[in-house]
Amino acid sequence: MSRDTTQRFSDRVANYVRYRPDYPSELIDALRERAGLNATSTIADVGSGTGIFTALLLPHAAKVFAIEPNEPMRACAESTWGGDPRFHSVNAPAEATTLPDASVDLITAAQAFHWFDPTAARRESARILKRGGHVALVWNERLTDTTPFLRDYESLLKTAATDYNQVNHMNIDRATLAAFYGLSSFETCTFANSQQFDRDGLIGRALSSSYVPNAGHPGHDAFIAGLNRIFDRHAVNGLVHFEYETKLYFGRLDN
Repeated sequence: MSRDTTQRFSDRVANYVRYRPDYPSELIDALRERAGLNATSTIADVGSGTGIFTALLLPHAAKVFAIEPNEPMRACAESTWGGDPRFHSVNAPAEATTLPDASVDLITAAQAFHWFDPTAARRESARILKRGGHVALVWNERLTDTTPFLRDYESLLKTAATDYNQVNHMNIDRATLAAFYGLSSFETCTFANSQQFDRDGLIGRALSSSYVPNAGHPGHDAFIAGLNRIFDRHAVNGLVHFEYETKLYFGRLDN
């Protein structure tokens, strides 16, 4: 990742921790049953951010290296999980993790791979992964066209966010994933996920995204006004609902 992308969330940590979605427990079940995750596993959780996915991994592994170059996000994870002996914080990017060769059984990247340089990250992943180990890439994919609220929210992002179309993780297609995994095939699992928010929660959820104009940006007030109009139009009993498909891609790397 470039310095610019590693710093994008520095002023959004509080909203990120409070309002970003968690991941379904069925995802861990899939990793245990089909990707070899067990109580003896050493994991590199790359682009670990504030530790949302790291927290899900810790009870199921012997050691989790949380690899995160953004200092405020990494500090947040350290303050929450630093007392767990299985948690090890590493100040490094995906492309140069500093971990030893062939040292991890599983590499995970949750809501992060689209920020990586895929070629350099693949080379680094192949270096640190033990023979027979897996790489798991995870995204909570927000549905955009299943309800009137979600359609209006997506429209607002496209018209009033800063660089939404450029950094949207949906730009990662199957060709990119196939190039990353190489000749070895990868598998896909999909799980349902959701969140509900009151007005303040909706604003916090939006501001957790790096492409939404934050306080002090010239477009911030107009964006928040648009968000309030959407909330007023669609809230039921004071709540709006986000729906997600949580996508898990996993496989071995063809070295």
